[in-house]
Amino acid sequence: MRASRLLSVLTTLQARGRVTAPELADACEVSVRTIYRDIDALAAAGIPVYAERGAEGGYRLLDGYRVRLNGLSQPEAEALFMTGLPGPAAALGLDAAMLAAQTKLMAALPANLRPNAGRMQERFHLDAPSWFGEAEQPKHLRAIAGALLRESLIEVRYQSWRAEKRRRVAPLGLVLKGGSWYLAGYVDGSVRTYRVARVLDCNVLEEPFVRPADFDLATYWQAATIRLEAEMHPNYATVRLSPFGVKLLNALSQPYVRTRTRIEETSDAAGWRVAVVPIGKTVWHAAAELLRLGAEAEVLAPAELRDRMAELTQAMAARYQTAQDGYQDDKDFRRSRPTKHS
Repeated sequence: MRASRLLSVLTTLQARGRVTAPELADACEVSVRTIYRDIDALAAAGIPVYAERGAEGGYRLLDGYRVRLNGLSQPEAEALFMTGLPGPAAALGLDAAMLAAQTKLMAALPANLRPNAGRMQERFHLDAPSWFGEAEQPKHLRAIAGALLRESLIEVRYQSWRAEKRRRVAPLGLVLKGGSWYLAGYVDGSVRTYRVARVLDCNVLEEPFVRPADFDLATYWQAATIRLEAEMHPNYATVRLSPFGVKLLNALSQPYVRTRTRIEETSDAAGWRVAVVPIGKTVWHAAAELLRLGAEAEVLAPAELRDRMAELTQAMAARYQTAQDGYQDDKDFRRSRPTKHS
């Protein structure tokens, strides 16, 4: 275990340059004191690692020092082949490069690791879009990805929900979620999210930008996702649910709604239970979501949502009754018409 950890510390220092002891401790899931002992062990083994003092300090390797680390464990080799996702790579224009890299990696692996690494490609597949959805093919994705890697500004014409806009954006990261690509971009002093498929035009500028040193894409995306879901479901409704309605709510709701729904443990004689459910910001949005539960749910509050549900269900019933009456009248008419031989 210690040998593996020492190797991890060494590769981290070589890949990232300066790293603090707390950062190494978090990466290796050990205490900072253990990292101090590991650094001493590396130095004693002749590895030129030294400490920099001060607020910007940390551990680093002597400039120019490199060590060749060719040993891969079987799980590590398998994990590398799991990262070869053909769909996203092709969308970014990296499918040929990915195939070439995997071929080189396969050739470099020891013979005993090659069969399992190859099987990972044969037996695992990523299908990013949700059920009944299609992956988007944004026209300007590759141009944006190129600007992102070169740290170049872009000018985009973007179709938002409300209007068409023009923006000068510093691209900080791309995220693939549910088959759709999203751009995290720095605009007017803040980071914003843009759906790449809604970019109508993109002009990559020959003007670099300085990427914020403290920006972390994964952290930003997690916070942005939670914030968006909270903005879309700012209110709550009190709802009676049948036993089947509880199952429907769990099956049809978004994860944000599902995890924040509070269902009472007690039920009435028929098994119905009361739940407090996050709902959309408008009555129409909330009603559209709850109508999916059909007759297995009854809105108790707020009153305006209950009234809206009653209006919609009555209108639907009248619509279907009118259609049914027309269908029955047509059947009766056809029955009453004389046939050729009558």
